[in-house]
Amino acid sequence: MKSGLQSFSLDGKAVLITGAAGLLGTQHAIALAELGSMVFLSDIDNDKLEKTRDVVSQYSQVRPEIINMDISSEGSIICARDFLVKKITEKKHIFKCLVNNAAVDHKVAKGGMNRSLRLEDFDVLGWEKEVSVGLTGAILCAKHFGPLLTKSREGIILNIASDLSVISPDQRLYKRPNTPDIDQPVKSVSYPVIKTGLLGLTRYLSTYWPGTNLRCNALSPGGVFIDQDEEFVQRLSDLIPLGRMAQLDEYRAAIQFLCSDASSYMNGQNIVIDGGRSVL
Repeated sequence: MKSGLQSFSLDGKAVLITGAAGLLGTQHAIALAELGSMVFLSDIDNDKLEKTRDVVSQYSQVRPEIINMDISSEGSIICARDFLVKKITEKKHIFKCLVNNAAVDHKVAKGGMNRSLRLEDFDVLGWEKEVSVGLTGAILCAKHFGPLLTKSREGIILNIASDLSVISPDQRLYKRPNTPDIDQPVKSVSYPVIKTGLLGLTRYLSTYWPGTNLRCNALSPGGVFIDQDEEFVQRLSDLIPLGRMAQLDEYRAAIQFLCSDASSYMNGQNIVIDGGRSVL
């Protein structure tokens, strides 16, 4: 039996993170690199991947690998799978974990949401693109990487959802003064629907490969402070019992728990870390 601290170790293990060049993707990679894992960083933007690798390398015993992968393309995912298999075979590592992190999220910048995403202007093509990345992409990754994880007898799939998988967006957060209702910016319908769908996928995958010890859980983070408009930050902070948004690094420990044997008896669950917002 491993001690509590030993159960966090990922020495000799490999993990794949989709959307790794994004805001939280980089933090997830740092968290897993700190545990000694061989981290595969996948995204569609090579330049951002290179920069992410440089950042993560500061925390890693093993230099991260980068994979240019279009998560909306099954062919691209298959190529990424074959590359990963080749590399972990060379290193004699065990494929431990898939982190389904890729998503399209319209961030709140200075001045508020940068364009209207109102339901009245529903864009079917935009919807299909976001679903192809955030939900279909996660399903395809499970399809092609899941069987590899079952072979290790200790595999993990972690789906990155959102607090908006368990609560509705509060559109008052984005409200602009002296603006007609029909022109008010909003959180898009696609993001909470996709993130809620990931919870269904989590439950499905948690029971799909019985007898293989493969576990699947979800993490639902709350909003992260990245120098948003002061009025937005105050509005959101007023809805959170802890009175503030999350800092970028505050989800690292949860990622380490969920992607290691420290969570060995957790399966099919959604861990919400939102400062208490969703309990109000």
